[in-house]
Amino acid sequence: MSEVSTQQPKGHPKGLYILFVTEMWERFSYYGMRALFTLFLLKALLFDKDFTSQIYGSYTGLVYLTPLIGGYVADKYWGNRKSIVFGGILMAIGQLFMFLSGSMYSTDIEMAKILMFGGLGFLIFGNGFFKPNISTMVGQLYPANDTRVDGAFTIFYMGINLGAFLAPLVCGFVGDTGNPMDFKWGFLLASIGMIVSVLFFVFTKDKYIVTPDGKPIGGKPTSVSTAEAKAIETPRMSTSKTLLWVGIWLILLGAFYWLLDKDLIGAFIFSLTIAAPGYIISDPSLTKIEQQRIWVIFIVAFFVIFFWSAFEQAGASLTYFAEEQTNRNIGNVVVPASAFQSVNAIAIVIFAPVFAWIWTRLSKKNIEPASPYKQALGLFLLAIGYLVIAFGVKGLAPGVKVSMMWLISLYTIHTFGELCLSPIGLSMVNKLAPVKFASLLMGVWFLSTATANKFAGTLSSFYPEPVVKVSLLNEIQSAHTVSILPKELDITKLKEMEGEKVLPLEKVNYSGIKDAQLKESIKSTVETEQIVPVKNFLGFKIANLYDFFMLFVFMAGASSIVLFFLSKQLIKMMNGVR
Repeated sequence: MSEVSTQQPKGHPKGLYILFVTEMWERFSYYGMRALFTLFLLKALLFDKDFTSQIYGSYTGLVYLTPLIGGYVADKYWGNRKSIVFGGILMAIGQLFMFLSGSMYSTDIEMAKILMFGGLGFLIFGNGFFKPNISTMVGQLYPANDTRVDGAFTIFYMGINLGAFLAPLVCGFVGDTGNPMDFKWGFLLASIGMIVSVLFFVFTKDKYIVTPDGKPIGGKPTSVSTAEAKAIETPRMSTSKTLLWVGIWLILLGAFYWLLDKDLIGAFIFSLTIAAPGYIISDPSLTKIEQQRIWVIFIVAFFVIFFWSAFEQAGASLTYFAEEQTNRNIGNVVVPASAFQSVNAIAIVIFAPVFAWIWTRLSKKNIEPASPYKQALGLFLLAIGYLVIAFGVKGLAPGVKVSMMWLISLYTIHTFGELCLSPIGLSMVNKLAPVKFASLLMGVWFLSTATANKFAGTLSSFYPEPVVKVSLLNEIQSAHTVSILPKELDITKLKEMEGEKVLPLEKVNYSGIKDAQLKESIKSTVETEQIVPVKNFLGFKIANLYDFFMLFVFMAGASSIVLFFLSKQLIKMMNGVR
């Protein structure tokens, strides 16, 4: 009788590299558009920073909510393959809408805005079908208990970061040129990237996306036996309890919308973030240990909101800072503001192996920190990153720009924080969640990320924005017979300060003034008369960039300290799970 070899193959299946390339191009599309998005809203569609930040927060927040829909449809009806292709097509259409918006903003700005919002809708729902389904296919390429799976996810994660690294550089190079008419080319490249991702997947999936014994992965779900159905059955609340929590959610929704003056998307996300955990934890079938472990997930998810809301300033306020307050000149070359969003991805590629080595060494010595301590460290590093840049801008005079090394240092330190916090989050949910609530609790985890992204937009709206009185600009126009108010601007929609209409300083248009000396004189007068409105966030006054960055120092620092002191109790509540 011949012996059957149990030795695992040394290499990885080709299907892994198909998924690697598919995901790389999808991330290229996502991060390429994101790198240009807020700049496009400011420079082409002429939104102010406040409204731009709110749009950015709503978009990135909803991007983390729709995977719950896409994952459900795939598991119940379509399967992974069909969902990925459908989602990819929606995202390609969304990027094409962004291209069309960038093409016509100068001739029909209202239609450009409609196309932009339509594009966001396609991107949000497309991501919901694409993102949750491609990553679940990676593990299915391997037999059960295959030791290569961890390495496979590492390789897959590198594909994500390769796309995230290349996108801001490539799309920024063609789209962020200083001329708003060029944004469309960056969006077009993002659309092409998404099309490449879909086509590559469609033409290779049947041959390579298969199990070790050659069966297709990710097809339409098959019906399960009664025994299997019982094993995976989710808990069913009583109708009265379900209606109770729906009522609580609606009350919270109304409170956020009317009493706290949140927009509808923010009110929806924030209220759901409170009601959904309450619905789960009130299930009477939970044991005491299960309840304690679920509370650990909820508590840590709460602190994670503060991390990602500060980290995700990359696409909003930190992009404003790169554009307006950072010296981006290297010799005769001007680095696009959008390119700085590549720093995080390349830092992950460089330092992820270092952190993996550190955790392994500490584990061998039996001194590796438990998950809550790692997350507290991640928040602390986030605060340090903002502290560094706060000192870089302290006392900075208007119009003066700082070295790009301040921004690069911030992004690098934030990457260290991400490597402490991000990789262990999903793992912790998987370990602590009772089987019957695994999907719901993973949904709550993603919900906390959606909340963080929406909150990021809210925080970004406190970025100090110098303004100038429209009455002063009108006086200058009359005195010098020049036009410095943007032609496309609807003055009636401008904000008011002290009973007067004000225009963001960056919106003043000097391009029509041909006399260089007159141009500099008028510009100097306008900048001298600029006003920086003092904003207030929960009693914290923000009058300049130093105040703005210190807000994140205090927020992340306080969260880190509180989580650190809670960690010992959280570890007890984990009941042996590490």
